[in-house]
Amino acid sequence: MKTVSTIQEVREIVKKWRQENCSIGFVPTMGYLHEGHESLMKAAKANHDKVVVSIFVNPMQFGKNEDLDTYPRDMEHDSAVCEAIGVDVIFHPSPSEMYGENFYTYVDMDYLTEGLCGKSRPVMFRGVCTVVSKLFNIVQPDKAYFGQKDAQQLAVITRMVKDLNFDLEIVGCPIVREEDGLAKSSRNSYLNADERKAALVLHHALTIAQNLIESGETNALLIKEKMIQEIKKEPLARIDYVEIVDWENIKAIEQIHKSALIALAVFIGKTRLIDNFIHIIK
Repeated sequence: MKTVSTIQEVREIVKKWRQENCSIGFVPTMGYLHEGHESLMKAAKANHDKVVVSIFVNPMQFGKNEDLDTYPRDMEHDSAVCEAIGVDVIFHPSPSEMYGENFYTYVDMDYLTEGLCGKSRPVMFRGVCTVVSKLFNIVQPDKAYFGQKDAQQLAVITRMVKDLNFDLEIVGCPIVREEDGLAKSSRNSYLNADERKAALVLHHALTIAQNLIESGETNALLIKEKMIQEIKKEPLARIDYVEIVDWENIKAIEQIHKSALIALAVFIGKTRLIDNFIHIIK
């Protein structure tokens, strides 16, 4: 396994692989890897000759007073995880390598980004779309793997690839959870013992929603209210949003008659956590 920090190094490696007719799978991450990331890497490894993982805490997607400076980092651990899975290259650039001086060009999206995390973190998706576009151009993979935990991001990236004619496929992979149901997240490391216990309220609220839907309830407003009631029972929890939206366009719905994303963002203490499930109607 190689770890490289420059765009030129990645391009030289990818060029050689292409000459050897190798297929390339790509997993973009911000590091501090956990089992969720590992599931993406394993999926890429199973389907491609070569696998590239990027580890880059992207400053462009963090707003003022967000956790850019404190976002967890552990490159030694991340390298060991990647090597154990059989990743071929880690791309670990600096912000200056990715953006350089006098960076003026951005990739942005409206409509899909107006609600959910896009509403409470208004700069995030411009930063995500810009950095992911750059990474796709640098790595030139056949497929790129993203986790469903960031469901709006998955929808946005999938749409961006379609709209801008990127020559690759986006693969969404299921959420990986702890045994008690908490979705795996790098930000879980921020939680103390009491907060870690309180964080289960996200999963509890989603379970209530899932049970209601599976029992035949289609009133999205009723389901949402039941979720909110559950979260409000937890004194350490503060709701950012609880929403039920059309999975195709990420717009709020009142009735569930086609595939829907049930998503929430909740502060546990100072830590903002997200979770969701997708109800598919074929």
